[in-house]
Amino acid sequence: MNLAGYLMVYLALTERTEAPPVWLMSIYICVGANALTFSNTGALVACVKNSPESRGIVIGLLKGFVGLSGAIYTQLYLAIYGDDAKSLVLLIAWLPAAVYIFFVHTIRVLPYRRRAQGEEPNTKPFFCFLYISIALATYLLVMIVVQKQVPTFSHAAYSLGATVLLLILFLPLGVVIKEEYQVVSQMEESLQHPPAIAVQEPPTRDAKDDDDDDETKPSCGFAGCVTNMFKPPALGEDFSIMQALVSVEMLVLFVVSVFGIGGTLTAIDNMAQIGQSLGYPAKSINTFVSLISIWNYAGRVGAGYMSEFFLARYRFPRPLALTAVLLLSCVGHLFIAFGVPQSLYAASVIIGFCFGAQWPLLFSIISEVFGLKYYSTLFNFGSAASPIGA
Repeated sequence: MNLAGYLMVYLALTERTEAPPVWLMSIYICVGANALTFSNTGALVACVKNSPESRGIVIGLLKGFVGLSGAIYTQLYLAIYGDDAKSLVLLIAWLPAAVYIFFVHTIRVLPYRRRAQGEEPNTKPFFCFLYISIALATYLLVMIVVQKQVPTFSHAAYSLGATVLLLILFLPLGVVIKEEYQVVSQMEESLQHPPAIAVQEPPTRDAKDDDDDDETKPSCGFAGCVTNMFKPPALGEDFSIMQALVSVEMLVLFVVSVFGIGGTLTAIDNMAQIGQSLGYPAKSINTFVSLISIWNYAGRVGAGYMSEFFLARYRFPRPLALTAVLLLSCVGHLFIAFGVPQSLYAASVIIGFCFGAQWPLLFSIISEVFGLKYYSTLFNFGSAASPIGA
C-alpha cells in the first residue's frame, strides 16, 4: 500500500503519468498514508502484549521514535537526493516498504512469563532504549540547528550526518542481541540443574459444574449480543469491541482526545502561518517549526516513562496525568491567542510536548481499561480522534 500509493503520487508529480484528477490523487494519498496504520498496529500492539507490565514505557518509546521520524526522514532525504522536493515523495514510497519487508518476520507476540510476587520487572533494556533515543533526539537537534546556521551545508556533510544517524538508529539491535544472549545463557545453566517437578491431580468436575458453565456462557443470538453489549465486565477485564465502543469510558476518552489532540495538532499544522501573522522572522519560524518534532518526541517518551513511574510508585492514575497534560496545553494556546511578545518559542515547546504526551497516555489508558484481547481495534479507534479533531 505504501509503495503503490506514494509511487503513483511521485509518477504524477514528475509527469511520468498523465496528471490525475483530484479524486484519483486523493485515493493515491489515502492508500499510501493508511499503510502507516498497519505497521503502527502490528508493532505497537505486539510490543504491548509482550510487555503488559511496562506498557506505558513501551508505548512512549515507540511513539517517541514516531515523533522523531519526520526529522529522520529529512536528514536521509537531504543525504540521498539533496534538495529535490519531488524525490522526497519517492523516498517516502520505497523506504518504509523496504523496512516493512525486511523486519516483518521479527514482529510477533511471544509467550509472556508473569513475574513472581515481589520480583521486580526487568526494565534495564527499556532504559537502554531510552538513552539511545535521547542520543538520537539530541543528535537530530544539533544537526537541525547547525544546518540552519551554516549558510552552505555540502552534500558530503549531509551524507556523513545521515551515516551517523543510521548508526544511532540501529543501536537498539545491539541491546536486543545482548539480552537474547543472556536469556540463552540462563536457559543453558538452568538445564544443567533441572528443578524438581511435583505432579498434582486436577480436581474432578461434576455435572452441576458443567450446568453452571452453560448458564454463564453468553447467548450467541442477535438479542443476546445486544444485551451483552450493555453489560460490560469490570474495568480492566477484556471488553468485547462493542462493549468498549458504547461504554461511557470510551466516549469520555474519545471526546477528550478529539479536542485535546485535535487542538494541539491544529496549532502545530498552522505554526508557520501563526509565526508569520505575529511578525516573526522567517529564519526563526523555520527553526521552531523544525524543532516541534523534538518536543513531540520529548512528550511521548516523557509521558510514557513518567506515567509508569508515578503509577508504580505513587499509584497516580494515568487519566489524571492526561488531565494535567491537557491543562498544560491550554497555556500554550493562550500564549498564541494573546500574542505575547516572543512567546511563540515557548508556545511551540509546550504544544509540541503536550501533543506528544497525549498519545502514550491515551493508548495506555485504553489498554488498561478495556483489556488487551481486542486492543488492535480499540487502539485504532482511539487514533481516529486525531483526524476528527484536526
